[in-house]
Amino acid sequence: MTGDLESIKEELRDFARERCWEKFHSPKNLSMALIVEVAELVEHFQWLTEEHSYVRNRSKVKEISYELSDILMYLIRLADILDIDLIAAYREKMEINRAKYPPKSGFED
Repeated sequence: MTGDLESIKEELRDFARERCWEKFHSPKNLSMALIVEVAELVEHFQWLTEEHSYVRNRSKVKEISYELSDILMYLIRLADILDIDLIAAYREKMEINRAKYPPKSGFED
């Protein structure tokens, strides 16, 4: 991924500030907007088979990339409003996941 999280966070802050949207960016509203964007992503895969969900059509992949970008923007903005360091939270959660889900020995299915 190009760009670092901190610069994206600053850009999103500026974007909201320039449009006077800060008053709308409560944790409740941002989390609701986030779930709407996730639903828009899911629409691209609804009713597809597992095999067809591996989209190869370039224009469809572009549309999906925009939905993922919307999700990322709302996620970063929500974390910023709640003063959550996403990178630190990610690292901590990955350690929890590593302990909870150890690697397979190669004998399991």
